[in-house]
Amino acid sequence: MKYSFILLTSEKDGFLEQLQELGVVDISRSVKPVDQDSSAMLAKASRAKKTLEFLESIDYTKDADAEAIAKTTIGIDGDPVAFVEKCQTRLAELNIELAAARKQMDARLPWGEYDKKAIDSLSDLGYKVRYYVVDKKRFDQMWAGQYPLQVIEEDGKKVWFVTVTPASEEYAFPVNEVPAPADTYAAAKADAERCQQEIITCKAGLLNAKDYIPAIKEIRNSDLADLDRYLADSARGSAAEDYVTVFTGFAPVENDEELVASFDKMGILYIKEEAAEDDNPPIKLKNNWFTRQFEVFTEMYGMPVYSEFDPTPIVAPFYLLFFAMCMGDAGYGIVLLLAGIMLNKGWLKIGMFEGLGNIVALLGVGTLFVGTVLGTFFGMSLYEAAWVPQWLKSCMIVGDITIPGIGTLNIQMILAMGIGIFHICLAMTVKALCFTKRFGIKENIATWGWLLLIVGGVILALLGIGKVLSPEAMKWAVIVVGGISALAIYIFNTPGRNPLINIGSGLWDTYNMATGILGDVLSYLRLFALGLAGGMLGQAFNNLALSVKGDGIVTWIPFILILVIGHVMNILLSGLGAFVHPMRLTFMEYFKNAGYEGKGAAYNPLKTNKD
Repeated sequence: MKYSFILLTSEKDGFLEQLQELGVVDISRSVKPVDQDSSAMLAKASRAKKTLEFLESIDYTKDADAEAIAKTTIGIDGDPVAFVEKCQTRLAELNIELAAARKQMDARLPWGEYDKKAIDSLSDLGYKVRYYVVDKKRFDQMWAGQYPLQVIEEDGKKVWFVTVTPASEEYAFPVNEVPAPADTYAAAKADAERCQQEIITCKAGLLNAKDYIPAIKEIRNSDLADLDRYLADSARGSAAEDYVTVFTGFAPVENDEELVASFDKMGILYIKEEAAEDDNPPIKLKNNWFTRQFEVFTEMYGMPVYSEFDPTPIVAPFYLLFFAMCMGDAGYGIVLLLAGIMLNKGWLKIGMFEGLGNIVALLGVGTLFVGTVLGTFFGMSLYEAAWVPQWLKSCMIVGDITIPGIGTLNIQMILAMGIGIFHICLAMTVKALCFTKRFGIKENIATWGWLLLIVGGVILALLGIGKVLSPEAMKWAVIVVGGISALAIYIFNTPGRNPLINIGSGLWDTYNMATGILGDVLSYLRLFALGLAGGMLGQAFNNLALSVKGDGIVTWIPFILILVIGHVMNILLSGLGAFVHPMRLTFMEYFKNAGYEGKGAAYNPLKTNKD
């Protein structure tokens, strides 16, 4: 439903706060900060968000000073976000200082401990101390008799030594001197210990700050709510010299009675009407539990506009099927299913997969089923295995098939092509229905013509291969389908336009359609190719593992290692391909042929809690 609110400008702040409390009305508002104030509010909310992400990620249990960090208690006064930011900055500085101090320790250690004041006093007496470091091979023992030289330290590679000469005398030495140590080794060590202790204190402070995560979330939510309300206020209309404010909002139909009662209680003036396409209302997807898991792909591409069909109910089963075919291994399906369960239970924590346990489990179930049908289990052929029952083998799609006039082809390749043809035909059907609903039948005669030609052609081809129709009936069916399609594509594609222009436009569409459809169908071969590649790689790891396995128990170790590491690598590689390529088939082939635009705006109600 669409709601237009008319109220005095002096009442707008209270009204927006009340809408936030309701939490179901999507107020039209700016999509980005509009001025310095809103930018500052966004920056404040972003600071809180980054602080939360940092605090939730830190774990010092494996730190070298874990025990000291855990025992140190640091009080936090004031803003916890500012405290965490200060600690982060200081911790970065201390790590740099510690690295520098340790470098100084390494540099000063060979010079040993000495009284720096005594050394400096030699300058007052007219003497200069010079410092040298040379490779041991370059050090000449004769130098000790020629120069006032004292060796301080030497190891297998270098020699550290000094010379003491009157500052007034001219002096030359065969090697270049090095800078004098800034201080003693003890001073550098003390500096390093100070840095290390401060680091422990900073880490302890950050660890203690984890107790403030709920408070920081409240700060973040409050900041986001303030920003959201500010942006809504920025997008309002005004009248009567800004004495009157006008807001426009949208809410789901099921919330109408509740909202009407609330608005009446507020005593505000509003107009209620059904949302129209021209209003560009926000979109809230409604799907069942299964389909809802795949809404992420729809949202990734773009939400449908108000007059478009939600593609998710079609995306869900086909993405599942495509993923399973690309993985193509029942064993890998079991691994994914277990991984999904572990993600849901919290037994397995992987940041990028957080909240995706359900879809991982579903993909695992699909892969288990499809992998069984394709006859592959951890790189082994189920069809050739003696322990697999015959009834299960009879359900498997394996081997080759001979097509008259074409030759012998892999049956799984034919399956991939068949699925591709069906997927594209389905997309064109959706396009015809959706465009007819949006623009009317007259504007989509050509769309229906192409649908009849392609879908009808596929059906007639199948009937011909199956010899369902007699040659005479097939001839007349082709004439009828082709004739009606030709009229729709070449003559009536744009009603009211010059027929010659329509013919030219139809010919151009024919070229684009012929080249595009062929390429689109061939794209689905990747379903077969990826599944085949994954199966062959899994088989290769199996063969490699068997080649190192001997009679002794010791040979089981490399056997198991090769199997585990090999199949883990294959799962990761296959999983990456199985994620990307089905998404490409969905976005590039299906959405294109379905005419899906995905330019809608997601439903984003004004509410207090933005989690």
